[in-house]
Amino acid sequence: MSESGARYPQAILVSCEIPWGDDGALLEAVFRRSVQATLEHFNHLYIFGTAGEGYAVSQAQFRRIVDIFYDETRGADIHPMVGLIGMSTPIVLEKLQYAWDRGFRAFQISLPSWGALTDAEVMTFFRDVCGAFPGANFLHYNLPRAGRLLEARHYRPLVEALPNLVATKNTGGGHERAAELVSQAGELQHFLGEGNFLQGCLYGECSLLATFGALSPHKVKAYFAAAQALDFPRMLALQRGFHDMLMDLFGALAGDSKIDGAYDKLWVRLGGFEEMPLRLLSPYHGFSEAQFQACKRLLERDYADWLTS
Repeated sequence: MSESGARYPQAILVSCEIPWGDDGALLEAVFRRSVQATLEHFNHLYIFGTAGEGYAVSQAQFRRIVDIFYDETRGADIHPMVGLIGMSTPIVLEKLQYAWDRGFRAFQISLPSWGALTDAEVMTFFRDVCGAFPGANFLHYNLPRAGRLLEARHYRPLVEALPNLVATKNTGGGHERAAELVSQAGELQHFLGEGNFLQGCLYGECSLLATFGALSPHKVKAYFAAAQALDFPRMLALQRGFHDMLMDLFGALAGDSKIDGAYDKLWVRLGGFEEMPLRLLSPYHGFSEAQFQACKRLLERDYADWLTS
């Protein structure tokens, strides 16, 4: 529990991406090194969000990656989390059971997306998943892909019914959603992105989901430290920097839109982990080597002080 009374500690949370070879096989040694590279800067980390291709892996791939992630995240003051993306409650529970048996106790869940859930179905899903593992902690990944976004008022009955629902991940919705989540559902630790973290901090304690953790860990940690010190001018300057860098990178990519994981693998490689392939599992396409080089030139020219050393 955090000092503010939230059910989960205030933290910086970062995603670990999965490297695939030309044949679509997991590059195990590269994945191990990427997890260790993440742990050099951050101790709250997770696999299998959208960026981590949690929607794309087979059950065999899921299990092998969970095994490796467990091996690489043993140690004092390390807080690993496993994402559980599935089209039905049984699929989510099957993944959850495996990761629980392996030793994980923190999980990230999103709503099944084949059909948008009603309020009653939302409660059923959370009860059936969180209630099945009362000793686990759950973060809700709230995103439009699920077909249903939860607002602060939707979390109230979930908070009352489920003591092991401890956090959310909300990177959209701007100032309004950040304000409502932090002020009206403060029992949950809300992980907000670089773009809305400052707005959430205006209303109380919240946490940072770091899109740029691999690319610019020192700036991410400075942003979080400024929040803890309530140094809003410093936060504003850093938030503008993140925004401007992102917009310039989008410009270098010439409007070529991809699924989330393509961007996160690009950020990891731009941050200096050159071993990270840009490819995604079928059918999604990652960015090209030429696009990587264009972004690298931009960063080296205009954002050298934002790059990892």
